[in-house]
Amino acid sequence: MARPRRVKTPGNRPREARANSHSSSSTGIARLTEEGLFERLDEAAEAGEEPLLLILDGVQDPHNLGACLRTAEGAGVLAVIVPRHHAAPVTETVVRIACGGAELVPVVSVGNMARFLEKIRDEHGIRVVGTADEATFGLYDCDLTGPLAVVLGAEGEGMRRLTKENCDVLIRIPMLGQVPCLNVSNATAVCLYEALRQREFDLPD
Repeated sequence: MARPRRVKTPGNRPREARANSHSSSSTGIARLTEEGLFERLDEAAEAGEEPLLLILDGVQDPHNLGACLRTAEGAGVLAVIVPRHHAAPVTETVVRIACGGAELVPVVSVGNMARFLEKIRDEHGIRVVGTADEATFGLYDCDLTGPLAVVLGAEGEGMRRLTKENCDVLIRIPMLGQVPCLNVSNATAVCLYEALRQREFDLPD
């Protein structure tokens, strides 16, 4: 039996640039506070929606961050969450690489990532799926439907220990060649569009 096709946008983020109400007046960059995000998650729950979040745990390269924002916008992500410290800020370079994504998808900076993950899981019902090279569970074997946060780590080092420990499940992207892993922006695209495929298209039961 196939799942019914959903009518709403993938991350339940209306295409009318809903994030712009939280944009910086001087730059047009979409930003959102933690409390503002929690309010949106409450609204989504009341409306019966299933939000999709992207969490980047310490991405350093502005080109990677920009590419991730561009992909997130295309996949209908509600918000992109980053650490307040030890991560690339949203700069001019990020905005240029994002090709509109930085103006449309709100970026949320959090001071304590582990506590944030606990809160969205325990108080907002968000399932947290992290990516790790050492994981034994494959991306294409994982259910990515429902309220979901996809977590990717920094270039080279991956997720920090406490972030990893606060994931509900760890998955890996299949690699059939000799290179050990994908660039974080490529991995983001693979994961988000697999989530999109599962959430938006008819699948066998």
